[in-house]
Amino acid sequence: MTDNKTAGKEIKIEIQIDEDIAQGMYTNLAAVNHSENEFIFDFIFLQPQSPKAKVRSRLILSPKHAKRFMNALQDNIRKYEENFGEIQESNGPVMDAGSIH
Repeated sequence: MTDNKTAGKEIKIEIQIDEDIAQGMYTNLAAVNHSENEFIFDFIFLQPQSPKAKVRSRLILSPKHAKRFMNALQDNIRKYEENFGEIQESNGPVMDAGSIH
């Protein structure tokens, strides 16, 4: 028999962030790839008028975590648009993820 006394309790996690990470990094392009076991998110900075772009950060997520991330992002975009109006999409550069080096 399993002890379920802690099953219904909320676990509180203290999240810490290093100062250099807290500063953030600006990116203006992203590429998403996946395999059976993971999703890979490359966040890229493309300088105007430059033929090259640089990957600034790469995140590798499990499929379950990628779906939770998508849901959290959709929820936050909905809340943003409720407060500030609809985000207008623009035509950005089209990128073949196979061209990332």
